[in-house]
Amino acid sequence: MKQEPDIKVGILSASEIQVNLLKEYDHAATATASRGPQTFSVTPDGMVAWQGVCHESVLLTPAEAEASFEVYDVTIGVNFHWERRETQRFRGALKIIVENGLLTLINILPAEEYLKSVISSEMSATASPEFLKAHAVISRSWLLAQLAKNKRIADNKEDYSAMTVTDDEVIRWYDREDHVNFDVCADDHCQRYQGITRQTTKAVREAVDATRGLVLTDKDGELCDARFSKCCGGVFEQFETCWEPKHYHYLEARRDSADENDYPDLTVEDNARKWILSSPDAYCNTDDKAILSQVLNNYDQETADFYRWSVEYTQEELSQLIKKRSGIDFGLIKALEPVERGTSGRLIRLRIAGTLRTMTIGKELEIRRTLSNSHLYSSAFVVETGKADSNGVPSSFKLIGAGWGHGVGLCQIGAAVMGAHGCDFREILFHYFIGASLSEAY
Repeated sequence: MKQEPDIKVGILSASEIQVNLLKEYDHAATATASRGPQTFSVTPDGMVAWQGVCHESVLLTPAEAEASFEVYDVTIGVNFHWERRETQRFRGALKIIVENGLLTLINILPAEEYLKSVISSEMSATASPEFLKAHAVISRSWLLAQLAKNKRIADNKEDYSAMTVTDDEVIRWYDREDHVNFDVCADDHCQRYQGITRQTTKAVREAVDATRGLVLTDKDGELCDARFSKCCGGVFEQFETCWEPKHYHYLEARRDSADENDYPDLTVEDNARKWILSSPDAYCNTDDKAILSQVLNNYDQETADFYRWSVEYTQEELSQLIKKRSGIDFGLIKALEPVERGTSGRLIRLRIAGTLRTMTIGKELEIRRTLSNSHLYSSAFVVETGKADSNGVPSSFKLIGAGWGHGVGLCQIGAAVMGAHGCDFREILFHYFIGASLSEAY
């Protein structure tokens, strides 16, 4: 059986990084130990300046198991509606490198310790035991699947691209493959990881320990790329809608309810419109504050309208927003036209028609970031326009949407409801990951 791997987590990048070593940390390169406040800065020639000396990189390892360090001004929720800065505390080793002219701080620690923080960072650590176990399994599965993918790309020297651009179309997806000097980042781009800032509870430790090494595998025995989002909106999305054009049999459409196969074909525009404008029964269609408080950390609870939501823009607001976010001047916006939808009703491709230019954009996250100063809750939306002038230019746009996040894999709110209703972690996992199995990775 394989050993538990160490994970390299990118915490933040900046021209200067301030750290407080709360216990002694060893610097093997100089055979010295350090403690207390430390300042790292990048030199003009791309070196790490620390303690009056320039280094290519700096690796500090804890002198004792319980040693920890604080990092100041860590941004969480990058570009999302709840973005903010925090001082965060971490265990394990820290490494400072230079990449793209900035310093990057990397935290290095065992996979299971990383997972205990992820489970507490992604949701409230007071969630039900079975939901916590389910999340431990999918977070571990996703993590190890990404490590395997990294190795494959490196070994095969693959030229991996996450976008296609033509004169009239921009299709881009955002995955973790742009991390080349560490395994995963600490934000929603990968999995939320906030060290021991989110104090891990006994329940989280027990959930991770009870499932130690357990992962989801597909029918061929391969690790499942186990994705998750806050709220699917009633029906699951497929992997290829959001990321590379690859189909996984365990990430397919299914209704988020006991009647798993009772849902319309939401790739059809009329069906998607009716679905989004209604509020169908689903596990994730809940306003139970007790359950929601288990799933949502305090900053996530600032969002109350996740199952169905709306946002409105004046013509001036929308045209300026799209220009700023896309870098393309469409002129005045005449229409936002659905081109292609996925199995949950999420838009894969959206045509933006303006007085100066018309282009199609995708995939879902590109659509969400283009139509919001942060990110729209999801790309499952329909558009209602205000009165148009003589040139066919509407005065306003209202986007009415469903769900929060990409909708692929486990729906965190739906899974929390299942846990609250007495489902065990296996039932939860096999509801969201169709035909998957549980295996031991180590």
